[in-house]
Amino acid sequence: MDKDVRQELQSLPKGLAEDVARNLVMVANLIDEEPEKAYEYSRVALRLASRVAAVREAAGFAAYATQKYSEALAEFRAARRMTGTVELWPVMADCERGLGRPERALAMAGEPEVQKLDKAGQVEMRLVAAGARRDMEQLDAAIVTLQSPELASQSVQPWTARLRYAYADALLAAGREDEAREWFAKALEADKDGTTDASDRLAELDGVEFVDVMDALDGDAPHHEPEARPQTETGDGTESESESETRDGTATGTENGTAAAAGDREEPRPADADGVDTDGTDTETGPSERSAE
Repeated sequence: MDKDVRQELQSLPKGLAEDVARNLVMVANLIDEEPEKAYEYSRVALRLASRVAAVREAAGFAAYATQKYSEALAEFRAARRMTGTVELWPVMADCERGLGRPERALAMAGEPEVQKLDKAGQVEMRLVAAGARRDMEQLDAAIVTLQSPELASQSVQPWTARLRYAYADALLAAGREDEAREWFAKALEADKDGTTDASDRLAELDGVEFVDVMDALDGDAPHHEPEARPQTETGDGTESESESETRDGTATGTENGTAAAAGDREEPRPADADGVDTDGTDTETGPSERSAE
């Protein structure tokens, strides 16, 4: 857990702080792959410690990940009031986009708070503003919005791949395919962690089609039709017993490779401070009595 978050939780009684910490860790672990579960844990943490800014922020990101933009915006605003910082400004503007209000996102992009953001925050704000322009079908304006020293820079920063990708995508939407391909390639070059699908977009532009290996193998497997067997007839028109053959429908050979059953790993469920799961089951994970926040 982040050091600043741990410091914030020190304002809570020890047992309560531990419960909140466990739920916040689960939010962080699940938010990318299982955002709905992360959201459930965030709601438990929020019930336990709603006056902790880190909890409000985590709840905001969990709501944002599940496209609950109104709820996310409310949590981000609460966290900002508690801390006085502006670092949540870009994601707050993006929530306005999610709520169908791109003009408000653009207005936020012109506020003095943007000048207080660090470089990463300013790039993020530029991405949100360009997205708002595209929401309003202003493609040329979106392209101009993304043109910046950060885009032209040859150095690779954490935001470089996403900025180049957004620029390429805007160019493609505007019908400038050759330029788009160039910038998708630049995005791929900067994307060491695979945060974008620039490689897939490049392949699509080049007409490359990816085929699932297993599907291809299944398609190449030969298909055997039942073999027709010649029959001879006896003088009375019946099939000769010595030359007739029957098929009993059974397959020869054995199948090898028995699959071993693996036990399902059960993930911990969100627990309130009194050691009770959200479904009412006693988890017995902490002290029997805990101080309320």
